[in-house]
Amino acid sequence: MQVFLIHGTSVRLDQAPQLETLRLPEHGFLWLSCSLEELKHGHSALQATLQRLCGVQLVDLHVSDLLNEQLPSSYDFTSDYDLLVFRRLAEASTAEEASTAQPQPPPKRGGPPILRRIDTSAVGFVVFDRVLLSVHPEDGALRDSYVQRLLSAGSAQVSAQISDAGMVPDGHSAGARGVPGSPADLMLRIVSHMVDGFLALRRELSRQLERWQTELINPRARFANWSTLLDARKALHQLDDICDDQRDAMQDWTEALKTWSDADSTLTPKERDMLQVRSRDVLEHIDRVVQHVRQLEQNAETAVQIHFNAQSHRANEIMRTLTVLTAIFLPLNLIAGIFGMNFDSIPLLNRANGFWLTLGAMGLIAGGLALFFWRKRYLERSAR
Repeated sequence: MQVFLIHGTSVRLDQAPQLETLRLPEHGFLWLSCSLEELKHGHSALQATLQRLCGVQLVDLHVSDLLNEQLPSSYDFTSDYDLLVFRRLAEASTAEEASTAQPQPPPKRGGPPILRRIDTSAVGFVVFDRVLLSVHPEDGALRDSYVQRLLSAGSAQVSAQISDAGMVPDGHSAGARGVPGSPADLMLRIVSHMVDGFLALRRELSRQLERWQTELINPRARFANWSTLLDARKALHQLDDICDDQRDAMQDWTEALKTWSDADSTLTPKERDMLQVRSRDVLEHIDRVVQHVRQLEQNAETAVQIHFNAQSHRANEIMRTLTVLTAIFLPLNLIAGIFGMNFDSIPLLNRANGFWLTLGAMGLIAGGLALFFWRKRYLERSAR
């Protein structure tokens, strides 16, 4: 478990905290970050710590929700805290971390390699007045990346204050730009960081799907990755469902945030307004992800339809050419059939030049029909 003391522009990390001696600071708030395994084996000690720090323990059903790796994104609350479970969309660091993070491997996701590498593990947040508890998967890659950003923001603000003597910002304005000013603000920043993680992957995902589109649209190509394409469409549909759950959870949080009153919260009205702004920003980012995923679904479906239309058009062109050739040789077969009859008296049959006259007539007929069909543009090929 990692414990962060955040106050103003100060961010202090405790890698090996002693929960028995942990106390709330006079100013600022605490961020308690643990993994699923740590919560599973040490939830009793964590409950005792929350009782000492906040005067309340987590409801047993909420503990079960935090330990449930298959729980979709959701929001719940009590009179003492808010609970948000948010499924991340991020690229798994390594296969080893992915296997460590999920002892029970989920069904294999098909499609392009980038889709198979997207990790959809759930991250849980419990928001108290002065404590934020976050439960992360075992790899902790998301938490570590945001911690680096948080520590960098704190160092940058301290440097700015030192360089601009006489223009030292207060705690709220500083927190609005870099370091969070409350547990709810920190939770929203982490969620926004999780959503932005998928936006960073969309370029590679679009590039891989565009390769398939190019191959599908090419009428001369023989596309054979149908099972992979169907797996990709299924994976995109699953991502769409996850994004819908994310949006519903954030909307529930935003609606609940509007009901906070001065008596129920330690935040000022201005700070609550900033939380509203940041919540709407997170919702906007989620909408961008939803729009991109649905656009990819639509592009894949459109590419499949164009592929079948191109193949159908190519088959029609082949059939048209074969039909024209059949029409050209049909009179020639008729003439050959007539001269093949078993009669004694057939015109041109006993003449010395009868063969050449018949062959010339057949050539004229074939040439005339070919010219006729060419003038009718039956023998033209479509422009590529």
